[in-house]
Amino acid sequence: MPSTFPIRRIVVAVVLSCAVLVSTTACGGESRTTQNTTQSATPKSARDAALVAAKSSASPTPSAERQRLAKTRFVANAGLAAGAAYQWIVKPYKAGKFKKGAKGRTFALVKAGLAGAFTYNRLKAATENAKGDPLLSKALAPLTSGIDSLKDLGGKLRKGDASDADVSKFENVIGGVKDAGQKAGAPVTDQVPSAGQLAGG
Repeated sequence: MPSTFPIRRIVVAVVLSCAVLVSTTACGGESRTTQNTTQSATPKSARDAALVAAKSSASPTPSAERQRLAKTRFVANAGLAAGAAYQWIVKPYKAGKFKKGAKGRTFALVKAGLAGAFTYNRLKAATENAKGDPLLSKALAPLTSGIDSLKDLGGKLRKGDASDADVSKFENVIGGVKDAGQKAGAPVTDQVPSAGQLAGG
C-alpha cells in the first residue's frame, strides 16, 4: 500500500502539468492566431483601399468630355469629306472638266474617283464619331442611307460615268451633314485634304 501513494502523486502531478501546459499552449496559440489574423487583415484592407483608389483614378472619361471629343472628331472627318467633295468632284464637274475632250479630263477623273472614295470613308467615320454625342447622333441618323448611297460613286467618277444626279448626291449629302452638325453645335467647315490623305482614303 505505501508504494501506491507516491505513484498516485506522480500521476496526479503529471496530469495537472499536462492540463496546465495544454491550456497555456492553447491560449498562446489563440493569441498568436488572432494576432496573425489581425496583421494579415490590415495589409488586405490597405490593398483594397489602394485598389479602390486606383480604380477611381482610372475612371472612364466623363460623359461631357466624351461628347466633346466625339464632336471634335466628327467636325474633322466631315470637314475633310466636304473639302474633298467640293474641290475634286463638284467644282471640276461644274467647270466641265469631266466632259469628253476636256483638257486634263483623265487627271480630273482620277482625282474625282479618289475623292469619291475618300468622301465616303470620311463620312462613315464621322457617322461613327457622332455616336458619342446623343444630339449629334440623332441629327445625323436620317442621313445614313444617303451616305451609304455614295459608296460606289467613286468608281463611276473615275470611269467618267457619273451623271448630274451622282454629283448632286455628293452636294446634298454634304449639305445635310453640315446642317446636322450645325444643329447639334458642331459646325463643319470644308478642309481640303492633302494628296497623301486623299490617296490613303
